[in-house]
Amino acid sequence: MKQFRIHTNDLVEVLAGKDKGKKGTVKKILRKNDRVLVEGVNMVIRHTKPNPHLQQPGGRIEKEMPLDISNVGLCCPHCLKTVRVGYRYVEEKGKDGNTKVVKARFCKKCNEIIGQGGKKK
Repeated sequence: MKQFRIHTNDLVEVLAGKDKGKKGTVKKILRKNDRVLVEGVNMVIRHTKPNPHLQQPGGRIEKEMPLDISNVGLCCPHCLKTVRVGYRYVEEKGKDGNTKVVKARFCKKCNEIIGQGGKKK
């Protein structure tokens, strides 16, 4: 399975396309197609017919479409800039008091940890 440096609920900025410069949070990652669904970005209008069985009204519905993952960059929550991401292993205390080593992402500009958690080693 592919590993991406962008995870769900991360703040990202669009780097290319019609919405260049907009920021939003990642709602979903589509790993099969290398795409991400970003909240409030790449909005399109879909014309739909009403479906009485599902109680859906017809009309024009505005919704988000996926972007290619290469067209978004991660924004660091500490320095609020679009940054490159590195990985390092950090020690984390568990609920039972034991320490464990966890792989974590870090910002290469401000050197702060971005979101703890991941695979254990």
